[in-house]
Amino acid sequence: MPAPVHLILASASPRRRELLAGLGVVFDVVVADVTEHEDPAAEPRAMVAYNAALKADWVAARHPDALVLGADTTVFIDRTVLNKPCDLAQARAMLRQLAGRTHTVFTGVALRRQRDGVKIDQGVASQVTFKAFDDAVIDAYFRVVNPLDKAGSYGIQEGRELIIAGWEGSFTNIMGLPMEATKQILTPWGLVG
Repeated sequence: MPAPVHLILASASPRRRELLAGLGVVFDVVVADVTEHEDPAAEPRAMVAYNAALKADWVAARHPDALVLGADTTVFIDRTVLNKPCDLAQARAMLRQLAGRTHTVFTGVALRRQRDGVKIDQGVASQVTFKAFDDAVIDAYFRVVNPLDKAGSYGIQEGRELIIAGWEGSFTNIMGLPMEATKQILTPWGLVG
């Protein structure tokens, strides 16, 4: 009987932990000690792919027998990448930029295992349309959601009725880990049914 597959999530994100646990997968969390590439002028697909691989590679190098899952998500509008804001003023500016418009959420997912050179990369994109809103709505939103730990200063899982008109594509991608792609990546390893 082959040894059970050890899965590690290379992410500090509580949302990614919650989503992965929802698949019924047993995993550990090891946060990669890396500096992510977060240039506002970056090509978003390439940036999230690079960051997801960077995190997965760092953890895989320290846990060579484990399958390591890394992910990175960003928001893209006006040819600009909106990463996590550095303060509330920047978060407010991001939400003003997104208000009444449609933007794209990109996530890169990387699976690595150093022992046998496993290297799988996937990219997922979803569209999100925001309602038109003013600063009073932003204030109300900030009372419900901490924007500082979220790309684009928002999360779709809470308070969305205040700011989001609709979306197309993977809802869990907008949360930070596209479960359809993740399940597809993990199924060959016997980790999900």
